[in-house]
Amino acid sequence: QVRLVESGGGSVQTGGSLRLSCAASGYTRSTSLAWFRQAPGRQREGVAYFYTGGGSTKYADFVKGRFTISHDNAKNTLYLQMNSLKPEDSAMYYCAAVKAAGTSWFMEGAYNYWGQGTQVTVSS
Repeated sequence: QVRLVESGGGSVQTGGSLRLSCAASGYTRSTSLAWFRQAPGRQREGVAYFYTGGGSTKYADFVKGRFTISHDNAKNTLYLQMNSLKPEDSAMYYCAAVKAAGTSWFMEGAYNYWGQGTQVTVSS
């Protein structure tokens, strides 16, 4: 059973930074992990993706150059470094794991396991 626990959310001003963490357990060595976010009244959307088997990453266009996804194998922890934050980045951020084969990384329905989320609020 995969367990995911997010932390690191909070409130910052425009231009600020936050680092989200997702403590993960129960997954195999080669696993797809991702960060999603969901703002009130909007669909959950993929933010960034990491494959632990080779370290490949993918990003949504709206965070490229500002966010960095990384993974610490020793700590089994997924990170999302968020810089140059904007008010439109405000959302609940979720960690997801174990993507079904043949599905796109940014599809919510592709993942089998989810964390409880951590709130990010960016004020102008």
